[in-house]
Amino acid sequence: MKYIKMIIPVLAGILLISCNSTQVISSYKDEKAPVKEYQKILVLGIFQQKERAFRQETENQLASKLKSLGYNAVTAMDEYGPKAFDKVPEDQIAERVRSGGFDAVITTAVLDKKNQQNYNQGNVTYQPVGVTYNRFGKYYSTIYDRVYEPGYYTTSTDYILETNFYDGPSGNLVASVQTKSYDPSSAEALAHDNSKRIIRDLQDNAIIRKK
Repeated sequence: MKYIKMIIPVLAGILLISCNSTQVISSYKDEKAPVKEYQKILVLGIFQQKERAFRQETENQLASKLKSLGYNAVTAMDEYGPKAFDKVPEDQIAERVRSGGFDAVITTAVLDKKNQQNYNQGNVTYQPVGVTYNRFGKYYSTIYDRVYEPGYYTTSTDYILETNFYDGPSGNLVASVQTKSYDPSSAEALAHDNSKRIIRDLQDNAIIRKK
């Protein structure tokens, strides 16, 4: 009984880890950056126009989690529209941030996206020997009619995302987090899982906190 009690928490931990499709693979914090009480944060997804839905989901998820911590978080899609920063000079982007009263900016971008094929081996299903193998005729018909499931290929997609936290007035990088997501089921699932890892990392590095 003691052995069973010991193994249950271990199995629960394994199941919890296996359900997490996103992991932090790199985390950086500028130790020289001054500690500040950030209030108004702009959340900006840097994606191509064809990934607009993914961008919106990413911005919404991050902003929602920041709001739950007490921050005034605004998405760039809501504040400026989907094309507001396209082909805009760097100094003008910085000026928009300052004029908007944002004291911090969080950006998220896709660094890498890989598709890979996975082969799932087929199998053959037999009836139990005692039921079908005891007579020649039955054995012949069982083997002849055995159930064969052919192998097949599936495609999985892995993402590496980078999220940066910038000080608004100076434009300096305060923190950076890279995550890897293994074959998320949807853009919503990817944005949700990734945003949780990002917020947790920023909290662990004392960049943001619950107000």
